[in-house]
Amino acid sequence: MADRRRRDMTLVAFLQAQNCSNYPGSWRHAEAIPDFLTAEHYMRIARTLEEGKFHLAFFDDRLAMPDIYGNDHRPAVEYGIRSVKMDLIPLLTAMGLATKHLGLGGTYSTTYYEPFHVARTFATLDLMIGGRAAWNVVTSLNDSEARNMGRTEHPGHDERYDRADEFIECVLGHWQSWEDDALVVDRRRGGTFADPNKVHRLDYQGKYFASRGPFTVPRSPQGQPVMIQAGQSGRGKLFAAKWGELVFASYKTLAIAKAQYAELKGAVSAAGRDPDSVRIAPPIYAVVGETRAIAREKEAYLASLAQPEDALCLLGEILNFDFSKHGLDGALTDADMAGITGQHALRDRIIAASGTNNPTPRHFIEKSGRGTIYEMPVFCGTAADVADEMEAWYQGEGCDGFVVAATHRPGAYEDFSRYVVPELQRRGVFHQDYAGTTLRENLGLPKSVARGAPTMRL
Repeated sequence: MADRRRRDMTLVAFLQAQNCSNYPGSWRHAEAIPDFLTAEHYMRIARTLEEGKFHLAFFDDRLAMPDIYGNDHRPAVEYGIRSVKMDLIPLLTAMGLATKHLGLGGTYSTTYYEPFHVARTFATLDLMIGGRAAWNVVTSLNDSEARNMGRTEHPGHDERYDRADEFIECVLGHWQSWEDDALVVDRRRGGTFADPNKVHRLDYQGKYFASRGPFTVPRSPQGQPVMIQAGQSGRGKLFAAKWGELVFASYKTLAIAKAQYAELKGAVSAAGRDPDSVRIAPPIYAVVGETRAIAREKEAYLASLAQPEDALCLLGEILNFDFSKHGLDGALTDADMAGITGQHALRDRIIAASGTNNPTPRHFIEKSGRGTIYEMPVFCGTAADVADEMEAWYQGEGCDGFVVAATHRPGAYEDFSRYVVPELQRRGVFHQDYAGTTLRENLGLPKSVARGAPTMRL
């Protein structure tokens, strides 16, 4: 592994284009600013994050409300459980125009979009914000998304990843099809706009996707967008090891983080890639106070904002399973467990934590922390206390950085940037300023260089 004294901790802000942050109860917070339907809301957050020298602001997304619990959307709407989900590209564009260095990433599905569309969308975004874009690759999760996109049910777990492999091959092929010096823009009489020998047709033909080209968007200052991935299941882990440049991985404890971090880095190496070229970052909440007592009081208030409906709706969404058919303490059958076709990493984590192959809905709620601030590790205390935790994970090789989720917006990011970032900088584990103007420069990743006409599967 690279010497950590010579590489900075990566910091990513975890955002949602909706009425709440990752914490569904965050909109109930007394200090939450309810202008989430305006560009200024996200531009304000972007400026705060850039002042805090965050590498990236990243938006998670789903293509449906969490309406699987009881086959009813009304609880999600009534309780504000991620019931608003706006398209990410206009938000990312606004945030990019409000900043100069902050990277900006968005989630687009390989299950319900076409490769050419995603390739063009993110290549254009990358140009418009000066080479700071990232694409978070997801395979989507549930039947509600399928029905919104004209399908009757969501494809199986492994099939989604097989499709996603082809999807990425196709997207990367398009991104690589303009060589870096293809543009000439010689305006003299009879001049040349671009060298036709340096713009290549793709002619991709796979089992799931076909796309001819030529692609219509030239290369950006960083070459092409950074690839984000979050797979943690067996198949998902292989997918992340093959394609991810920035990988989000959920770890509950430092001990688990160390073991799974090493395993994922090993998978990257086995895929023929340099493990030091891939950043792995788990999500956390940070609750900061001037004293530990104040921080604990803040934490208690945050925890009180959660409602039971939050957990049940969100579990149904991510696992593609309706828990309303079961009592809280009724064990799920083997058939029930096989019917969980959403996020296998979460399902497997609940099995391990509960010690049974047939956990109850209560196990899923308590062991996952879904819908509460305890879904992910909570680093609570003074700025020094929070920095101690982060440094222990980072220096202990449990991660390369963190995905910082907001307990409420925009205050959580203002507190983190004002208090925790200077403490991390003082300790020498986080950069003092941005290394360059592109996301790849700031993450320490090399510029992507076009290889010309790609070799595609036929």
